[in-house]
Parts: sequence; C-alpha cells; structure tokens
Amino acid sequence: MKAEHGKKIVAPAIIAGLILFYYFLFLVACLCIPIPLGFRLLFGIVPLAFMGVTVFVLVERIQEIRSGEEDDLSKY
Repeated sequence: MKAEHGKKIVAPAIIAGLILFYYFLFLVACLCIPIPLGFRLLFGIVPLAFMGVTVFVLVERIQEIRSGEEDDLSKY
C-alpha cells in the first residue's frame, strides 16, 4: 500500500469507527429500555443494519482509494 493511500484511508476509517460506536451505543440503549422483549429486538435490528451498511460502505471506499479512483464524479 502506498503511503499516500494510507493517509487517505485514515479519515474514512475514523469516521466509520465513530459512526459504529454511536450505533453500538444506540443498540445498547434500545436493548435496555423497559419494553417487551419483541420490541427491544425489533428496535435493536435497526442499528445492527446500519452498522452493516457502514462497514460495507467503508470497504467500498477503501477499495476505491486503492484502485486510484478517488473521485466518484468521474463515473458520470
């Protein structure tokens, strides 16, 4: 990995880490509220889905940076 690619990957990784931390806290809060278990699990699925999407987008962004295509507007 080139040094310039490493620098460009740091920012998306940090932002994704912060977002994942936020969704994790939200998940814990959803599971701790005093409502029936079915509703807690239903409300807990949403942050889990968002966490999955965040990881997917981060992996795509890292692949774009490594392939040299840093500007998405060039596709259009």
